[in-house]
Amino acid sequence: MSTKTQEVIDLARRLRLPYLREAADDVLATAKAQRWDPAEALRVLLEAEVEGRAQSMTENRRRRAHFPAGKTFDAWDPARSSISASTQDALATLEWVQRHENLVVCGPSGTGKSHLLEALGHAAIDARCSVAWFSIEDLGVLVRRHRLDDSVAKALAPMLRSDVIVVDDIGLLPVSEEAAEGLYRLVDAAYERRSVAISSNLHPSGFDELMPPSLATALVDRLLHHAHVVQTSGESIRLQDATSGKGVKPLTK
Repeated sequence: MSTKTQEVIDLARRLRLPYLREAADDVLATAKAQRWDPAEALRVLLEAEVEGRAQSMTENRRRRAHFPAGKTFDAWDPARSSISASTQDALATLEWVQRHENLVVCGPSGTGKSHLLEALGHAAIDARCSVAWFSIEDLGVLVRRHRLDDSVAKALAPMLRSDVIVVDDIGLLPVSEEAAEGLYRLVDAAYERRSVAISSNLHPSGFDELMPPSLATALVDRLLHHAHVVQTSGESIRLQDATSGKGVKPLTK
């Protein structure tokens, strides 16, 4: 490594340009060997810093989202979903996120609701959006923890900094009073400001089976005003895989 290259690396360290610093040795050696214009060498180095920072920010957003399983569209089989191909394609454009619209995916257990939402969440992060993932039980815990000092609204504030807020598995288990309140507060606070995406075993019209009717009415009114409602149907994909032997890899001796 030449003295000049070391000086560039030292300056990059002082300026906190880690990706430029990492690329400097190879780029400057290539620039010298191929007689690049100085502006081209500088462009390549700055591009390495920009790309490195963008990738780091994407990884940080993915980590902060707290996705449950890491399922993306790479593992999604459109043909196995009961959702029409045109609807799948339309959702994947993320136009609904740009317009602060909501998404409700409802249907029987095992029909790909959570997988679709997680894949859309990963796609949103790749598109430089931020995502927060919660279960309905998480919202109940939050309300219980902050109700005593009346700080629920303050506790919800960090969620509302996300472009997409996902609440998974509504209706799979009984919904506590605190969880119902948390879901209402979240939907109300995000109304026309952020996109809320939920998966549910019940259509929202049946939420009065899960919570007090007055709360359900107010919740559904805000949730569905600007929402895409997608219904899944059919047998559980997980059960199909299990019965066909695709659920596990064969054991070897």
